[in-house]
Amino acid sequence: MRVISSLKLSSAGLAVLLGLCALAPAAQAANPLEKNFWLSGPRYDGDLPSCESGLPAITYQFAEKEGLYWNSNLRITAYSGIHEVAFRPWQSDNIPRRYCTGDAILNDGKAHRLHYSIIEDGGLAGFSDGVEFCIVGLDRNWAFNPACKAAKP
Repeated sequence: MRVISSLKLSSAGLAVLLGLCALAPAAQAANPLEKNFWLSGPRYDGDLPSCESGLPAITYQFAEKEGLYWNSNLRITAYSGIHEVAFRPWQSDNIPRRYCTGDAILNDGKAHRLHYSIIEDGGLAGFSDGVEFCIVGLDRNWAFNPACKAAKP
């Protein structure tokens, strides 16, 4: 008997809850003050530096990642064949990116293919240009797998 009365009580509570939700006011669009008050949106210039300007950041970030996370002594010692692959390959209202590729020569004497992009306002808190990169064969956490395909345009 207690089970039946508790079921009646819970179904009555559910009915009250559904009734309150049905009486709630409908969502409304933002009024003009809410839409235009200090919300100007992003303003991208599309003025990105050359491919070579991203190399110091790649050298530093690669050394830091290999040393801290993978306990490796691999370092980039040189670059070769650096060239642009694409600039803003998608619609013009996307975040501007310059895609580049080339070879990274490591301190073990091996050359690995390098794919990277320079992203406008992609740095820390959007205050500078950011760099995302992938070295084929050394994408240990598979962030850009397979074979760094996700780092390309």
